[in-house]
Amino acid sequence: MSIFGEILNRLRGKARPTSQASQTQASGQPATQTQGAPAGAPAQGAGQGTTQAQPSPTAPVAAGATASAGGAAAAGANAAPQAPLSEVDVEKIMDDLVGESGQKLNWRTSIVDTMKALGIDSSLDHRKELARELQYTGDMNDSAAMNVWLHKRVMKELAANGGRLPPELRD
Repeated sequence: MSIFGEILNRLRGKARPTSQASQTQASGQPATQTQGAPAGAPAQGAGQGTTQAQPSPTAPVAAGATASAGGAAAAGANAAPQAPLSEVDVEKIMDDLVGESGQKLNWRTSIVDTMKALGIDSSLDHRKELARELQYTGDMNDSAAMNVWLHKRVMKELAANGGRLPPELRD
């Protein structure tokens, strides 16, 4: 799965009803892997033993993103449990995640803090991978410039996919 797809999935996952969010936090695993699977999830026994996150039901707008045939089939099977991004209040979810983290994170200006709040690897290698995915053309050795670009681009892509963001983060 793409890193941007993982960002979308984490945001959609947090938009689910509180009972599933509680299961996710208590188990440390996404709600799709808990016993109380949401309606529309594959029947118990289907795909048992897998611990990988399922592909996003909608392809991200990010240029160059492609879905495999297996991803498209899995997306259809998993479409029901995920909220459309248009129903996701990104600002509220991110503020809540920062509050729950116990860390001082500024997701509004930092791609590293955004990724940390979402529980996504924020290492330089992972950010470079995200930059390639979103077709960054600048110098990847200039991590400060790349990070600024990544944050703006991720926020722009979230808004383009229907995520609700404050006006200052949409451009």
